[in-house]
Amino acid sequence: MTFPWQSRKVTVTGGASFIGSTLVDALLARGATVRVVDDLSSGVMRNIQHVVDDGSVELIQGNLLDPDVSRRAVEGVDTVFHLAADHGGRGYVDLHQYACSTNLGLDAILFKNVVDAGVEQVVYASSGCIYPLYLQADIGETLYLTEDMEKAPGYDPDGLYGLAKVAAELTLRAMHNEFGVKTASARYFTVYGPRGVENHAVIAMIARSFLKQDPFMVWGNGEQIRNWTYVDDIVEGTIRCAEHIEDGTAVNLGTMERVRVLDAVNMVCEMAGYEPAIELQPDMPTGPMNRVADNSLAKSLLGWEPQVLFEEGLRRTFDWYTSTKDIDEVREIFDFMLTERGTPPSKVTASPTSEK
Repeated sequence: MTFPWQSRKVTVTGGASFIGSTLVDALLARGATVRVVDDLSSGVMRNIQHVVDDGSVELIQGNLLDPDVSRRAVEGVDTVFHLAADHGGRGYVDLHQYACSTNLGLDAILFKNVVDAGVEQVVYASSGCIYPLYLQADIGETLYLTEDMEKAPGYDPDGLYGLAKVAAELTLRAMHNEFGVKTASARYFTVYGPRGVENHAVIAMIARSFLKQDPFMVWGNGEQIRNWTYVDDIVEGTIRCAEHIEDGTAVNLGTMERVRVLDAVNMVCEMAGYEPAIELQPDMPTGPMNRVADNSLAKSLLGWEPQVLFEEGLRRTFDWYTSTKDIDEVREIFDFMLTERGTPPSKVTASPTSEK
């Protein structure tokens, strides 16, 4: 049976972000009526301008920590895709623990309004950051994180960002059990792709190559293992969570490719056509050494598996970045974006009406 998106009214929180806006496009293509809620603190209008201008999307610009914004966000909708959060790449989540802690309040306020408004369904953007860090330290282990490892034998999430994801997942299960809300959590693993920003690793690598950085800086020792997952695959998996899960079950959305950071760097430099010296920066934020999803549950529950392998996705992302970016603008924002989110202060000062 085809899911009736044509009759669904949907809210996407964080819908101007790179993942959120890609999700918005996919939902519109399925015929859903879409509302976007975003404070544009890191999402940007250019990601959704085309669908706002043509009237396809209703935009509420505001911060979901404001209970009134949260109430309006969920009013009269059937499904909420909740992607909004204070987050960034590794540099941001390691160095801005307090900012990430505000997600605990944001989620709680939104979920209360979901219950009060009688919203039928919530799909939540969770994260691989939910998994215990002590499991992810040995690069010599061929590790694939399964959903039941979330608390085995005890919770040890990745900082306050990961802790907020734990709390939200537990809350969504309680909402289903106590109020009958259909809920699901999609655990994202290291998403990349067009519309991505420089505070995430793949885009930062591409930006370094775009600037022809030499030496090419690599945070940590470069041995970190990741499974970067292309944004279109993440979006497809997120939508399938809405179509197939009701009881708060969480599923991993990630490839099972094990890619070493240094190998990804070499691939990017080859695409850029230059051979810089590599300079390791072991004192910079690196995250866990060994984080890769097992996606067996998503395959069995959702009929989902990644369609875009890393080499192909990296090429698509490289081509998008190098064809759309201005080198002087990238040079101006790059250092700021490695550890921050949004617009550099100098850009705000120079252009008060610029996007945030």
